[in-house]
This record gives sequence, structure tokens and C-alpha cells, in this order.
Amino acid sequence: MSDERKFPRIATAVFIKAGLVMYWARLGSLHGLRQSEGSRFWKQWLRHKMPSEDSVGRVSALLERNGLQRIVHDVYTRLRRNKALEGRAGLTVAVLDGHETHASYRRHCDGCLRRKINTQSGERIQYYHRNVTLMLLGEKLRLLLDVEAQRPGENEIAAARRLLERVLKSYPRAFRLILADALYAEAPFINYLWFHRKYVLIVLKDERRDIYQDSQGLFKIHEPIRGSYRDRECLWWDVGDLTSWSGVDSRLRVVRSFESYGVKRQATGELEQQTAEWMWVTNLPTNLASTAVVVLLGHARWDIENYGFNELVNGWHADHVYKHHPIAIDAFYLLAFLAFNLFHAFLELNLKPVVRKGKSDFHWARLMAAEIFQAYPFSGFCRSP
Repeated sequence: MSDERKFPRIATAVFIKAGLVMYWARLGSLHGLRQSEGSRFWKQWLRHKMPSEDSVGRVSALLERNGLQRIVHDVYTRLRRNKALEGRAGLTVAVLDGHETHASYRRHCDGCLRRKINTQSGERIQYYHRNVTLMLLGEKLRLLLDVEAQRPGENEIAAARRLLERVLKSYPRAFRLILADALYAEAPFINYLWFHRKYVLIVLKDERRDIYQDSQGLFKIHEPIRGSYRDRECLWWDVGDLTSWSGVDSRLRVVRSFESYGVKRQATGELEQQTAEWMWVTNLPTNLASTAVVVLLGHARWDIENYGFNELVNGWHADHVYKHHPIAIDAFYLLAFLAFNLFHAFLELNLKPVVRKGKSDFHWARLMAAEIFQAYPFSGFCRSP
């Protein structure tokens, strides 16, 4: 790793290693990191004195993004070489989605997006940051591969296209299928991935599309297939060889899933029956993915929300603005990706199932924090009366 400082007094690795432990131990902020500077742990880990909060923030705005991306790629390469990465249902799968990290009415930078919000005091301009993330889905491990910030004046698709151009060069064989929500149901997006020999599976919602209307008509003359997804009873329709989406180069297939399941209400304790309907469009052939596999992969798109964004925000404090600068925000987010990947790879591959049984991920984060503060010299200033 390196940064743009001409005469650095502290090596870049010191800042990276301090940031990793800040995420692993869930310290939550640069101030929380600095509060633990008296621990003997840092002398062994950093081989240097803990830098100040201002120094960490200043250097993070000067970090070279390519360096962090190379380290994340190196973790992926080692895991793949060790055959620790498995696909889903026989396919290597990645999921693409956008996420808003934070918003503010006051603080802003050159990379902030803007929108007008109607409030009680009138119309106000809100500043926010949004990015597009690509996550690799495996049976045991989920890896956050890369992120691209959405720039002012562009939509999410443009940022996703820029991300994919970089990822397809760095990870040409990492995935064969991309999962996406209904926002990505555009012919140029599908054609771009098809040109690079990648399949897509996208949520289909827009009733105005010809392929939506055609598939609905075909569903009426086809008998559904009975199936199940987890504990849900399902009726599935699967129609293929569709060419009614103007501008799409590949033949498409639409899968519909009508699902029935029970929800136990906490207030009354009664079991209430509910239904849900899903539709996906894909260019996956039937010899690679059956109807059941398409339904399974279609629901797997939520993994990036449940195991990616939600965990990063609620468990890793990734939505915290450590330094309000476009480069610093990207650097801390990529550092969170690196910490996330290493943390879960360690738990899954280095700890036996009997050791992990009954313990949450946060349990191991507490143990890491305890190791830091256990080495804190309390005896010097905490004396009994």
C-alpha cells in the first residue's frame, strides 16, 4: 500500500492495520480507535505508535485506491487457490446492487450527490453518498469484491457499468452469473454482460414491457409446476425462448413463483397465511439451471442486503463517516470490505464447527476487543482506595 504523501513519517501499512482492527473489534470511530492507544497490543501489531485521528483521516484521503483493490483481490485469489470458494447450485454467482451510505443537510464534499427534500421548514437540499457493490456468493463464504461510487449527475446503472468494466478485467473467471434487481432490467446492461459471456438473472416488475405481457399470456396456457422453496409451498411457471424484448441479443426466459407461507404474529400468537409472487427474467438455459435453481438464485439476490449492507451498517459501523472526503469514504469502505472478507474467511475456515456452534459473529468481535483492552495498563491510574 502507498499514498500520495511525498515524505511520509509513518508507513501507510500502520494506518491500514489500525483500520482493520478498528473494524474487527467494532470500535466504531477513529476516536474509539485512539482511546485504546495505551494498550500494549498496538506496539506488537503496529510496530509503531498509534497515529492521531487527524492523521488517519488525512492519510485516508491520500490513499491509492488501486492498492486496496489489489489486496482484496489477493484475498480472493488465495481463497480460490485453496478451493475455499464454492458456487451456488453449480454456478459461480455474483450479486450487484446499489446502497446509500449516509446523508446530511450540512456536511458535504465534491463527491456528494444532491436532492431536494420537503421538510416542515420548507424545501432543503440533502447531500448523500451512494455506491454500487459487487458481492460474490458462495455456499459458505460471501466475498465483497469491489465498490464504485455514484458520481453527481449520473444514475446507478452508469456507476454499475463502470464497476463491471473494472471487475471483469480483475476477476474474469470469478463468476458466471450476475443477480440484480428490477432497476437493471435494461437491454444495454444485459447485452454488455452477454458480450462478456456472463448470464444475468433480473427481477421483472415493469408490466409495460412486451416480455412481461407475453409471459403473462403464456402462463395462462401452461400448467404450473408444484415445488417448494425453504418452508414455502410454491407454484412455478417457466417459459423460455422469448424474443419479445426489443434490443436484447440473447433469447430470454421468464420464471414466475407463487409462494404460500405462514407467519406467526407476535401479538396474538396465531399463524397467518400469506402469499407472495415473484418474477425473474434470465438468459440461463434450462440445462444449466432448472426452474427450482432459478427460484433459489432469484431469492439469493437478497444476500447482499442481509449479509452485506445490513451487517456492514449494524455490525461494522461502515455507514459512519470517518472522513468526509470522496477518496477517504471509498478507502474506508474498501477497508471494511477487506476486514469483512478476512473475518468471515477466518471464522469459516480456521475455526472448527464445534467451536463456532452457538456463538454469533459479534461474540468473536468482543473477544478481539477484549484482547486489546486486556493489554491496557489500568494499574497505572486505577487504584483501589
